[in-house]
Amino acid sequence: MLRISKIAPALRDFLKTEDGANLLQGYKRANNILTQAEAKDGVEYSYGADLKFAETEEERALFKALDQAEVIITPAMAAEDFATAMAAMAALRGPIDAFFTAVQVNADNEIIRRNRLNLLHRIRAICSGVADLNRIEG
Repeated sequence: MLRISKIAPALRDFLKTEDGANLLQGYKRANNILTQAEAKDGVEYSYGADLKFAETEEERALFKALDQAEVIITPAMAAEDFATAMAAMAALRGPIDAFFTAVQVNADNEIIRRNRLNLLHRIRAICSGVADLNRIEG
């Protein structure tokens, strides 16, 4: 309970920002696409995306941004430094937006499609390590 009472104000403040609101929408889009694909395909796309299958600069930028965010978020959450974790999450907003603008997740090439779905799983996993964004309306 103490941890929740500490993270709630940081999350509330984060979601009031433009980056927070837009990241929430990007997260929800990633989560919805991933959830639908997992239900349709009968598998969980959590194997791990591989940079070698990235076809666009936006994909490569998202890989890099997720790597950078994870390096910051993991120790910040362990130290209960929620402001730092939220700031690292906010930095994902641009790369996620760019990815969805430039990339078609459901590519014709099945290997590329699976890799992109695994990349969406990374978004879900990293953000869920900070807060359960599925519970937030909006």
